[in-house]
Amino acid sequence: MTLTQEEKIQLLELAKKSIEHGLKHRRPIPVNLNEHPESLRQERANFVTLEINGQLRGCIGSLIAHQPLAIDIAHNAFAAAFSDPRFPPLTAKELQELEIHLSILSKPEPMQFTSEEDLLQQLRPGVDGLILIEGGLRGTFLPSVWEQLPEPADFLDNLKQKAGLPADYWSETIQIERYTAEAIP
Repeated sequence: MTLTQEEKIQLLELAKKSIEHGLKHRRPIPVNLNEHPESLRQERANFVTLEINGQLRGCIGSLIAHQPLAIDIAHNAFAAAFSDPRFPPLTAKELQELEIHLSILSKPEPMQFTSEEDLLQQLRPGVDGLILIEGGLRGTFLPSVWEQLPEPADFLDNLKQKAGLPADYWSETIQIERYTAEAIP
């Protein structure tokens, strides 16, 4: 389901307000679902990515829908700003420079492949987000990561490393799921 331009703006504003609220109250902004259209009340998986001067400043989300989109965006924006373990909590000074990007995900679908080469041939650069699962290890790259890693082999090798595997690792038990994302903005 594609969101309207108005709904996208509403979600971006909600994410920003949740971060501003978090600076003052140390929790996400409360969301009244009655103030949002039906499309933003549906359960949708999403990620909130924060950048300052083109550099990652936080990214939190979920691959599986588990609560209404408007509530999840507010919670993920707060978490990306204040709870991403890779970064210190966002400061009020940084808020002025902050760029907020939202990714609304489709449901992940398992991919069928016979080899690493077969998998690489099926990948759609710029379109696919991937989830790699191997044993107890798991990693994901949003479709936006293709901007930094445009070659399928590089994309997959880096995803393996993110999941905790060597870049040259391959096994018949690797599972890959693919999803798409509606990027805002």
